[in-house]
Amino acid sequence: MLWTLIPALCVLGQVNDAEAHLLDNEFVEVCVRAAEGRFSLLDKASGRVVVEDAALDGGGGPCVPLRLDLPALGEGNGLEIKQSSGERFRITLFSDSRFVFLQRTIAASPETPVRYLEFLEAQLSVEPGASVKALGTAGLTAPDGHPGSYSFLALANPDTREGIVAGWVTHNRGSGVLFSDMGDRQVLLRARVDYGDLKTGGESEWLVLGYFEDGRLGLEGYADLVANYYEIALPPIPSGYCTWYSNPHGGASDERHIVELAEFAAEKLKPFGFDFIQIDDQWQGRPRQSRELDFGSHTPEYLGKRDNLPLQRDRIWWWGPHADFTTHAANGPYAGGMEPVAERLSQLGLTPGLWLMPFAWDPTAPPLKNHHDWFVNQSDGGLYYAYWSGWSLDMTHPEALDFLHDSVDRIANDWGYNYLKLDALFSGLAIEQLYVNDPYKEDDLGEAVFHDESATPVEAYRRGLRTVRDAAGSDTFILGCNVSQNMRTLGASFGLVDAMRIGPDNGSDWNGLSAGPWHGSNRYFFHGRVWYNDPDPVYVRTSMPIEHAQLICSWVALSGQLTVASDWLPGLPEERLDILKRILPNHGLCARPVDLFERELPAIWLLTDQRETPRRDVVGLFNWDGENPAVIECAVEKVGLPKAKRYVGFDFWANKFIEPFSDVLRLEIPAGSCRIIAVVPESGAPRVVSTSRHVSQGIVELRDETWNVDTRTLSGTSSVVAGDPYELRIIAPSGGTWMVSRVETDAQDVATHFGQDGRHVRVMLDSPKTVVIAWRVAFETE
Repeated sequence: MLWTLIPALCVLGQVNDAEAHLLDNEFVEVCVRAAEGRFSLLDKASGRVVVEDAALDGGGGPCVPLRLDLPALGEGNGLEIKQSSGERFRITLFSDSRFVFLQRTIAASPETPVRYLEFLEAQLSVEPGASVKALGTAGLTAPDGHPGSYSFLALANPDTREGIVAGWVTHNRGSGVLFSDMGDRQVLLRARVDYGDLKTGGESEWLVLGYFEDGRLGLEGYADLVANYYEIALPPIPSGYCTWYSNPHGGASDERHIVELAEFAAEKLKPFGFDFIQIDDQWQGRPRQSRELDFGSHTPEYLGKRDNLPLQRDRIWWWGPHADFTTHAANGPYAGGMEPVAERLSQLGLTPGLWLMPFAWDPTAPPLKNHHDWFVNQSDGGLYYAYWSGWSLDMTHPEALDFLHDSVDRIANDWGYNYLKLDALFSGLAIEQLYVNDPYKEDDLGEAVFHDESATPVEAYRRGLRTVRDAAGSDTFILGCNVSQNMRTLGASFGLVDAMRIGPDNGSDWNGLSAGPWHGSNRYFFHGRVWYNDPDPVYVRTSMPIEHAQLICSWVALSGQLTVASDWLPGLPEERLDILKRILPNHGLCARPVDLFERELPAIWLLTDQRETPRRDVVGLFNWDGENPAVIECAVEKVGLPKAKRYVGFDFWANKFIEPFSDVLRLEIPAGSCRIIAVVPESGAPRVVSTSRHVSQGIVELRDETWNVDTRTLSGTSSVVAGDPYELRIIAPSGGTWMVSRVETDAQDVATHFGQDGRHVRVMLDSPKTVVIAWRVAFETE
């Protein structure tokens, strides 16, 4: 086959379509057979053709060289293929990226709307005897056992982690989905965009496809592209409280107990990094229960009929939250109004938060009973209804957008709630609820009728979220909730929320605890890049074994995802409250699951901090079997630890040093528990292995650790909390005898003492103030 190189700086014009054309950068070569509408992908480092054949939907045709500019990527070089339909397909490479970028134009009109767009089908090269797993929103499966994934899909060898990552970078008008299957000794990948009812032509969403020696890096690179495209700049990650699951005083709590809890949290937890309290559903009106709504004689005319919406003459039964967020319930838990509570929380130095459904409103509520034209319609003329959430405010109607803007502005800027939890997001797309939804499922996307019939459901939804953001202001933290109600909201929310509930509601029982970790592992790469993952609250209540409390708290803290408590804090025993103290604040880093392609629920996580020297590593080992102990072992190279002959470590919850190890980390983990191990390479000088302040063992509070060889002094600075004894766990070198001679600090009122057992040194600093302490530990040697 004759290949023609398309150079980095090329002259636009017709090229010979009978030839195969080569696009390349420092990582890959793409051989494009434009006339056939096909291409293959070669990885330069290995010399392997990793995509044997990819067929573009719509076929091939004549092509011209292409220069393209994308945000944060600069100029790319590629080919634009004119297909027989008149549409054009673009294949582009950018410098410093392993991904191939794919986009096409769409011919659509009111007469010929597009429901979905098949994009491409690719045959992936698999080495003989290699096993391949598909990882997508449906979890970890065989390629032919994956029902489909929203937004992303990785196909990787679990033994080596090498594989192909595909992802829809943009979701501006459509919902990108991906599917896998097995062919004749080949793995197949298929990409599609669902629009629902696209009536205007233009450009499709962007798809990227790339080969990576470590598929995790591909997933993270995909998330980085999303962040770059939408110019995402995340605010600092908060840590706090949600009232919903508390027992007692759950749901929305009430105006007396929420202040009691806030005063307790401000005293006991705020010094450790606790900073918001969010009031959940039931503040806004009637209880969550089945209730009869009287619409009078107009019911059949504007509500229409749906299977899950039983009509009885002029009445309807509806189960779900009350949906008027313009006011509080006069006889509800906040009879005195929402403003006084927000003011009191702010006085305590805490950010007030509030739950609402921005797109799901009650058409019988006083502010809306005369504005039914602000709601999305069904094709039969009635108002569109979805189970539980109710009716969808039309985000293409200018007056509905103004109403939403005023409502959010009132909550955030008049009442003072600067943390918003937005539930029932799927209502903004006017699609059915599929809760709990992770794998791809057919739905009614596009069947509803919007005021602006040229807008797709995704466009309508994004207009709504932008309106919420504009009204709330840049200082308001916005949490989306939740993608599992309908996974279309996953990609459609890119660039418009600060955090996202990436799974369904969890619970404090054993079955509920794994919901957050499963979803937070499956989608870990979005965290800290596209948004902050919210896996739902942690629990430390006395009704659960303490090892389960340590397990869920450690997983959230180590993975770095949004840390939210939901127990009645004033009623916790000190040992349970102390667990929360050890996971506050969030370390703000992006940790990584080690066995992402090996276990459906990864059991090994690595948190690494390389912001300073020396580097810090913490390994989390999690036994998700609640009945049986497990032995977890992994080669240190695969874990991702720095190369060394031997390592030493400290077990945080067991409060002890572990035996030194070399090539393999191997530990027994009791049923339903975890071991959080800080690991450092053996050294010729003393160094800090662990601290008592936080489960990340030095990452959140320890800085400037330095060994002075001349004075034989180990020094550093630590942020300590008043009245919380702070311990440094130090390992001395194995050669000779190293003894601590003295401990000094720069603070007069800090009590110090130390103890030593062989190589193991513990230094205690006890300060009456929350302060940064410079400390020094001097050694003598023989």
